[in-house]
Amino acid sequence: MPISYEKDRGRTQPSSDVKIPNNHPLSSADALESFGNGLLAWYDEHKRELPWRTAPSLYKTVVSEFMLQQTRVSTVLPYFERWLEKFPDFASLAAASEEKVVKAWEGLGYYSRARNLWKLAKEIQAFDAPPEDPETWQTFPGVGPYVAAAVTSISFGSATAVADGNVVRILTRIFAQGEQFRDGATAQRKLRPLAQALLNPNRPGDYNQAVMELGATVCNRRSPLCLTCPVLKFCQAGQRGDAEAYPNIDKKKIERLSIDRLWIVLNGALLLHKIPDDSKRLAGLYELPRPEDLPESLKPQKTVHITTKRRAIANQSIEERILRTELKGSRELSNATNLKFIPFEKLNELTLSGPHRKWVKELQEKLVFA
Repeated sequence: MPISYEKDRGRTQPSSDVKIPNNHPLSSADALESFGNGLLAWYDEHKRELPWRTAPSLYKTVVSEFMLQQTRVSTVLPYFERWLEKFPDFASLAAASEEKVVKAWEGLGYYSRARNLWKLAKEIQAFDAPPEDPETWQTFPGVGPYVAAAVTSISFGSATAVADGNVVRILTRIFAQGEQFRDGATAQRKLRPLAQALLNPNRPGDYNQAVMELGATVCNRRSPLCLTCPVLKFCQAGQRGDAEAYPNIDKKKIERLSIDRLWIVLNGALLLHKIPDDSKRLAGLYELPRPEDLPESLKPQKTVHITTKRRAIANQSIEERILRTELKGSRELSNATNLKFIPFEKLNELTLSGPHRKWVKELQEKLVFA
């Protein structure tokens, strides 16, 4: 269905306060209609077959949107399938324990997403019918303007445009928008009205998915495939050949950290530290302990460096030195509620941070009986 821009009222802009420059290829209603229909035709033909698009449902859409935040589609796919097996709907998710929910999320990172999704499921259960407006959805845990727009447009046809990193990249290139943004969130907020101006009001859910699909598969951050872009004729940066110059977002300052971790095995069990439940990151998860996590009387005097591992969390680049050591006794651990010796055969029952799960498995094969 073609886009209607109310040309009979003399409007040359869609329903928005945004004014597109007269010299831009999208300055007329006909051009906007052509842009939207061309993008949708491309999406209908080239969209990826993804599990949340097969027999779509509100629940599938919500789960996928939570999982896809700051995570690649290729990483999400196996998690999504396993999640649906464990928690096939809002009711089963709401009835599960927080521990079980976080365990199912293990390895995806940003665990607050899992907890917020679990809380959202509980709140949804209180409604006679799920709300269909983005304003109500933004009151749910973990739901901001982007998720609210994606969920309500895809599931209910709400004419609300999404504005994520893909959309920012596409819009700044189409309009050669050279403004320097402090961060991605600022760019999304400022460009949301422009995204709304280009939205197809008849197929808003498909249009939103088409824009995100374009950003994920064609309008790449680096080496964009401009020659195969279905809307190249409307893109100023693409026409000039300098698409990679956009968007102009300040780079985050990287904080470099160095952390020592201890590898302590006693009677076939590994000492692990549970991150406090009130921590901002990785709350409730287990990791190898730091020296400062041990009681003063048990802090090791002698250690052997066995490996160095690296990981990144948000804007932090973390180097973790794993040191092998021994404890003369463990009685003093009885008062350290966040420290536990866990038998190796029971490690799978706990939720470890993704990197530490991998490192422990690697080191277990080499060191546990060495």
